[in-house]
Amino acid sequence: MRVLITTYGSRGDVQPMAALGVALQALGVEVRLCAPPDEEFVALLARTGVPLVPAFSSVKQWIARAKELGLGLPQLAADLVTAQFKDFTTVARGCDAIVATGLLPSIAAAQSVAETMGIRYVWTAFCPHILPSPYHPPMPYPGWPHPPEITDNLALWDFNVQAMNALFGEAVNAHRAAIGLPTVDNVRDYVFTRQPWLASDPVLSPWRPNELIDPVQTGAWILPDARPLPAELEAFLEAGRPPVYVGFGSMAMQAAPDAGRAAIEAVRAQGRRALLARGWAELAAIDDAPDCFVVGEVNQQALFPRVAAVVHHGGAGTTTAAARAGAPQLIVPQVADQPYWASRIADLGIGAAHDGPVPTFESLSAGLVTALASETGERAAAVAGMIRTDGAAVAAEMLVAALRD
Repeated sequence: MRVLITTYGSRGDVQPMAALGVALQALGVEVRLCAPPDEEFVALLARTGVPLVPAFSSVKQWIARAKELGLGLPQLAADLVTAQFKDFTTVARGCDAIVATGLLPSIAAAQSVAETMGIRYVWTAFCPHILPSPYHPPMPYPGWPHPPEITDNLALWDFNVQAMNALFGEAVNAHRAAIGLPTVDNVRDYVFTRQPWLASDPVLSPWRPNELIDPVQTGAWILPDARPLPAELEAFLEAGRPPVYVGFGSMAMQAAPDAGRAAIEAVRAQGRRALLARGWAELAAIDDAPDCFVVGEVNQQALFPRVAAVVHHGGAGTTTAAARAGAPQLIVPQVADQPYWASRIADLGIGAAHDGPVPTFESLSAGLVTALASETGERAAAVAGMIRTDGAAVAAEMLVAALRD
């Protein structure tokens, strides 16, 4: 049995797909993972044993090229569909299924390949908020803000179909026509399918059933990480009270160039030490004081149980990792599903949701008061015991069973 796993996106897309790959391998399935060849992803997959099939370009290079040339979403979509279809056509030969996530044009290419080969296709979401529902509105797309006169959620989801068709429809359908496939009237529903997988924790992100879509919620796909922490970081952790972790992952934080300084000063004002994760925002120390330490990519599973709080952007993976560790959170959401995760940790009482994407000393200080409160820590510890850790195994077993039927 052979399965192709695909994603074109950030670490938040690649890491859970690697977790699925590991779970499938444990069941004897031959796995290939097509993902961007960024250095961090190459290193990630090298330690998992899941073979990497490099996509056409690294994410950072692709983003830089788009900015340099001033390309809009429709042109980017056309380029991505064509490039990814070519990649998938080669690597999917002999496969029994394709499991896809990431940017929509890449997913559409994966589904078209599955269609031409007559094999199973599964789309995976990591957040319920991006799935159609009468209980929440869709996320707006660039250039397609929600009309102020439309307030009903169902009407907004109808508008979402228009937006996605306008942004991605021409690219997807032009390519489908070129390879002899019929065009589709509704790109979103074609890609999402009626029954996608929802790889998120049901406590952190409960799904409310509705008639628009019927996802299977497996639990979050968590990649086990046994790496020790660097010796210098261990020494810092042992030298004082648990620090406050600050990291924004794959967010460049261009709208908040002083985010690192604001965070360090706010953490210090609470009488705490600061631990900064460099990330795409290139966070750095502002002086030589010993109460601040900067790290690169580290094992969050080993680190988060030893920090006082986690200040981050609100990616699904970081949110789940902090919740699983029982670490209170302060989420500073930037884009996409991040406001959803911020609202969820606030609703659960395990942290605070920052108001807006630009952190200041004052706003971070206010959020840290909540995150560092004893009752928040107690609630975070209680919720930690509710987080499922078997999501990838559940999904792998489901797929194997389906392919055997």
